[in-house]
Amino acid sequence: MSAKAKLYIFAAIFCLLLIIVLLPSKAVKQDKATWLWDSSIIRSDSDEIIDFSKREGVTTIFLQIQEKVEMEEYRQFIRAAHHANISVHALGGEPDWAYAEKREEGEELLSWLEEYNMDSDPEERFEGIQLDVEPYILKRWEREQEKVVEEWSGNMDSWLQEAKRQKLNISVAVPFWLDSIPGPGESDSFSYWILERSDSVAVMSYRDDGEKMYELSKEELEQADELGKSVWIGMELTDTAEGEHLTFHGKSEKVMNDEAQRAAKLGTPHKSFAGLAVHHYEAWHRKLTASAEEKHTN
Repeated sequence: MSAKAKLYIFAAIFCLLLIIVLLPSKAVKQDKATWLWDSSIIRSDSDEIIDFSKREGVTTIFLQIQEKVEMEEYRQFIRAAHHANISVHALGGEPDWAYAEKREEGEELLSWLEEYNMDSDPEERFEGIQLDVEPYILKRWEREQEKVVEEWSGNMDSWLQEAKRQKLNISVAVPFWLDSIPGPGESDSFSYWILERSDSVAVMSYRDDGEKMYELSKEELEQADELGKSVWIGMELTDTAEGEHLTFHGKSEKVMNDEAQRAAKLGTPHKSFAGLAVHHYEAWHRKLTASAEEKHTN
């Protein structure tokens, strides 16, 4: 090959590499969801919750349903969230809801939700429901895991069918390791079984490292890519006795934001990636408020 030909090839390769470098990379998906457990604070803190959520890129709030909160209070809050382009989903579940005898408690939540939405204007309605059932924190899980999964899946199947009838967006909070638990029938895993029947899952991939958060959610992301479903990568901000490596509690705001960005960047190439799900609003708000006060003092 002549020197001139080699020069042309080198120039072509150089130009190709230059184009690749200069091409704009895909924007990192910045959407976030958050859990709001103490719904009573929507009475006094509605404006702050909405303003905070808008600043932090929250597009979905999982709002726990509590008897002490009146329907009209939910309506006012959801209306304000709707005007801020924030979707509100009803949140419910207890560890023992996995047991067959507790199926009716999930059914009662869904009945309440149907009544509420029927009696509310479109901008005041819950757009979806998230089920957070965690029987693995109870002792029976160690003794009868297979039986618990059988009852849990039976309850979930009933609830998800009802939620689908109501045309609700359905999401489920799942621990990252649920993909190692056999699912009902011939399902590869219980998390896959849930993903097939819901619209999205929030993976509780709690680590203080963005790459590890992504890796713990990767299997669900890949499965959701194939199924046309969505996955939230979960991040923990509360103080937990299970280990400092699980949470951003005690870490700086910069560290938290850097790791969140890293997880989001890794998740973005997946079409199933919905964003980060932050656990939970109250802890998040306290952390950023304390950080702002510290900056002001210094």
